Amino acid sequence: MKNLRNFWFLAGMLTVMTVGAMAQFVPHYQWTLLDKKLMDQVIGEASGETALAHDIEMGGYTRNRLSKEYQTVLWESQYVMDKLKEYGIIDAHLERFGDMKPTWDGISGELWEVSPGMKKLADYKDQVAMLVSGSQNADVEAELIWISEARKGEYDTLAVAGKIVVTYASPGQVQSLITKNGAVGILSFNSPRPLADPIQMPYTSLGGRGGQAKGFAFQMPPREGYYLRDRLTRGEKIKVHATVKTAMESVDLQVPTCVLPGTDPNAGEVIFSAHIFEGVIKQGANDDLSGGACLLEMARMLNTMYNDGRLPRPARSVRFIWVPEFSGTGPWVNAHKDIMEKTLCNINLDMVGILLSQSQSYFNLERTTFGNPHYINDVMENYFRYVGETNRTSLVLSGREGYLNRIVAPSGSDEPFYYAIEAHYGASDHEVFNDWGVGVPAVMMITWPDLYYHTSQDLSDKLDPTQLKRCCVIGAASAYTIAAADAGMAAKIAGEVFSNSIRRLGMQQGRSIDGLSKLQTDNLATGYKRIRGYIEGALLNEIETIETTLELAPKDANLIATVALQTAQLKKLAEGQLLILDQEMKQLAAKLGVPVVLLKPEELEKKAMTIIPVATSKVKEAGYNGYRQFMPQMTREQMTASYRDIANTGELERLCNGKHNAVQIKQMLDTQSSRESDLQAIIDYIEVLKTAGLVILANAGSLVRYAH
Repeated sequence: MKNLRNFWFLAGMLTVMTVGAMAQFVPHYQWTLLDKKLMDQVIGEASGETALAHDIEMGGYTRNRLSKEYQTVLWESQYVMDKLKEYGIIDAHLERFGDMKPTWDGISGELWEVSPGMKKLADYKDQVAMLVSGSQNADVEAELIWISEARKGEYDTLAVAGKIVVTYASPGQVQSLITKNGAVGILSFNSPRPLADPIQMPYTSLGGRGGQAKGFAFQMPPREGYYLRDRLTRGEKIKVHATVKTAMESVDLQVPTCVLPGTDPNAGEVIFSAHIFEGVIKQGANDDLSGGACLLEMARMLNTMYNDGRLPRPARSVRFIWVPEFSGTGPWVNAHKDIMEKTLCNINLDMVGILLSQSQSYFNLERTTFGNPHYINDVMENYFRYVGETNRTSLVLSGREGYLNRIVAPSGSDEPFYYAIEAHYGASDHEVFNDWGVGVPAVMMITWPDLYYHTSQDLSDKLDPTQLKRCCVIGAASAYTIAAADAGMAAKIAGEVFSNSIRRLGMQQGRSIDGLSKLQTDNLATGYKRIRGYIEGALLNEIETIETTLELAPKDANLIATVALQTAQLKKLAEGQLLILDQEMKQLAAKLGVPVVLLKPEELEKKAMTIIPVATSKVKEAGYNGYRQFMPQMTREQMTASYRDIANTGELERLCNGKHNAVQIKQMLDTQSSRESDLQAIIDYIEVLKTAGLVILANAGSLVRYAH
């Protein structure tokens, strides 16, 4: 019994020691910039079910848009306005832009097999994607002819006259068979993912949205198309009857918008954006009604919590805009240059609600470029990381099964939160804000990949209330953190940026060492300068990112001192990294039997160091993308050279802010791209901007503080 008692005593001690060891382990990836009390309010208020209901109401199924919508207000716009009114959001209104422009509208379209059998093959009422946008009125009987992918030699070009061609290819690829070879129509079962989803059809067009096409085109799902293909390839003669009725309607650009005002009208704004239109015909539950649905839910959440006193009303305002993608964002931004001047940042939601595991997807934060450095990246990363690390099973974090803080919708999945913090990616409405002519730092939240993207199967049944809830939590917490930030919060944000900067510089060090190891005798000198520039370019960006926090409390002496100390320490860290890299280079040079690389600048580099472009007021004069009207006409050779020799001319333009010389611009371009930019090409492009009056050249002395 004594031995047994000793056993249990020792076992108990081991348990206590184990628990004690766990308790002593510093938890990581669990903190939030907002304190727990406020964070719990945000998490509790967010409803993934409500967001999903908005998505279903706006686009739960693909539908024919009625003529009265064009004559009054489009369905999605009206829905958003009605909900904002229901939620008691006072400053909500519908803004309309531009002249009424003609757009193609489908009314009806059916394709029936009439011989040898009687069978309906496609119907616009079943799926709007079945009648291709741009199709013209028709009532015709014709024989089907198989043309495979319409490659040369796969079919007789003369044989298609008077027939309806059946093809793997997209309608746009083969529409010339109508215009040039006399075919009367097209039946396509082209699909971007026929193996992953054999019933999806892409949204596509024939002759553009202006309705200038000839003939008509139908689509059918690959699953059904293969049966038709097999019949035709066996030599069966199939005759069909096609009836198409279309019209041209007029539509303008409609932007529902609202603002939750802060206590200080001069303190600035955070703007949320999402597109609820991508053209007028194409509809998509995830792309991007999910973003619009989450904007509605976040507007409700914040307004409710402000009014209830659960979240103190912040000094800064939070604005929401529901836009037609690009086409509406540009006019809205240009109409509100006064708002742009006081906007701190933009958070764009594009495709945010899909069930992640179903699409093998991640929820991604797409950061700003170096040309638009901003703390918004690190604020949002804080909340992405928090949701990710507390909503997965982890032996290290929890020491048991389960999530540390379940953020799960009642009817949603309880799967882990798969997330990624990525480099910049454009192709959505945040690029309007990031544009050189606007200058508002903007990030994007997006689920990718999406197996139903731009197809008839982008429906609400693919969405997950839990994912929608988590999106709303991250978005609302991030916006509120910035909107409410005082000097103390600004210091916390600066600390968050600083800690992440160390990690990011470390990654560039690893990248540089790996790149160095691959250099050979013939490219050691040029390659080493480029590789060294990864650290130097990244350092510039990290310093400028930390310094953006000063806009939150520009007169606070403590914040100013903190930021100065942080940037000084980053410079010291980078200096150490470069010393290590230099040592690695010397060892490699000895191994290769060549001289060490001398970092003395060459003549072109000396010249480039004196070229410090500063944007003029002309850049923002015409708003989004308007500065390009001032650019001199470039020859085809010049344009080809600029795109060939410069990784991203738009980013080069953003970097023309008086903080970088041409060498540093090259370093920052190279750090962000796998493709090296040519220094002479950069100088030439800056000269083009100078000729256009978009930049002037500053004195080289203004860059002393960045020397290292």
